[in-house]
Amino acid sequence: MLKLSQSGTTIAVENDHFKAEIHTEGYVSGVAGSTFVDKKTATNDHSFGLDIVDFLLEPGADDGAEGDDTYRLDPMVHGNIPKRYVELPQICTQAERVGAEVFRGEGWVAVRQWYRYQRATRGRKPGSLWEQVLVFPEHTRYFFSMDRITSANAVDELTLRIDLPGHLKHQEGDSFSQIYLSYHGLIAADEFLQDFPPDGRFLYQRGIHPAPARMIRARQHRVDGKPGPWLAGMTLDPGIVSEAWCHQRGYVCFILEMGGVAVQPGDHFSAAHLIGYFDSVAEMEALYDRHAGAREIELQGASWRLV
Repeated sequence: MLKLSQSGTTIAVENDHFKAEIHTEGYVSGVAGSTFVDKKTATNDHSFGLDIVDFLLEPGADDGAEGDDTYRLDPMVHGNIPKRYVELPQICTQAERVGAEVFRGEGWVAVRQWYRYQRATRGRKPGSLWEQVLVFPEHTRYFFSMDRITSANAVDELTLRIDLPGHLKHQEGDSFSQIYLSYHGLIAADEFLQDFPPDGRFLYQRGIHPAPARMIRARQHRVDGKPGPWLAGMTLDPGIVSEAWCHQRGYVCFILEMGGVAVQPGDHFSAAHLIGYFDSVAEMEALYDRHAGAREIELQGASWRLV
C-alpha cells in the first residue's frame, strides 16, 4: 500500500509501515513535526520536524557589523564556536513558503522542495539555491532524503545547517530512554535533564574528532513508559558532515552541519540521508552499510537512485 494525497499546502504520504506529512507553507522543509507515525508502535517522532533546514554559514568570529544578521554566540544556543552567517533567512521558520513538486513511480513517491536565500552578508549576493528530495518507498519503515546547495557566491568554507533526524521534545526524559551517536555510543536519557551547550558534551567536529565509519544519530522512544522503537537519522557519507551537536536546551537539539567546503558561484554540494524507525542499532547499521557513500538522490522519469 502506498497512498499520496494533497490538500492545500499539505502533502500526505502513507505506506504499510508509516504515515508522514510535508507542509509547504508555515514551518517548512522536511517532514512536518509529529506527523511521522510508526504504525507498528503507534508512536510519532516527538519533534519539530525531520530533516529541517536552516541557513548558510562559514567559520570565523562575527564583529556585529551585520546588525540583525550577526551570528551571536549565545552560549546555550550556539556555544563558543565562532561562526558567521553567509545567507539567510532560516528556511524552516522564516521562508514561509517553499516550492514543491511531487513525483510517483512504481513502488515509491517523492517530493522535491526548493528555496532561494533572500539575504546575504559581507557584500555577497543572495540567491543560493537549497533543494531537498524526499523519497518514500512502498514497503519500508524509513524514507530517504537529500539536501543540496548550489552557491551564488565564492566562499572558502560554506556550510548548511540542518536538524537531523530532528530535535527531540521531552519533559524530563519522558519521551525517550536513550540516545545513540555512532561517534560516541549510547547515552541515557537522564544525561539530558539539565541544559548544556553544544560544545559542552557529545560534540562532533570533522578534523578534530576521529571520523566515524557511519554517521548515525538516533533516539529510542518510549511507548507506554517502556523502551520502544529507535528513530534514526543517518547521513550516508560521513565525510560530508563538518559538525554535529547533540545538546539540551529545553529539548534535545540534533543539529548537523554539512559541507564545510570551498565553493565558487554555481558550485554545489549535497548530502543523502536515511530516516526511519528501527528495532535495534544493529538493524540501523546493516541498512546503512547497504547504502553507504551516497551523497545525492537522482529522480529520473519513473525511477530514482542514490548516487
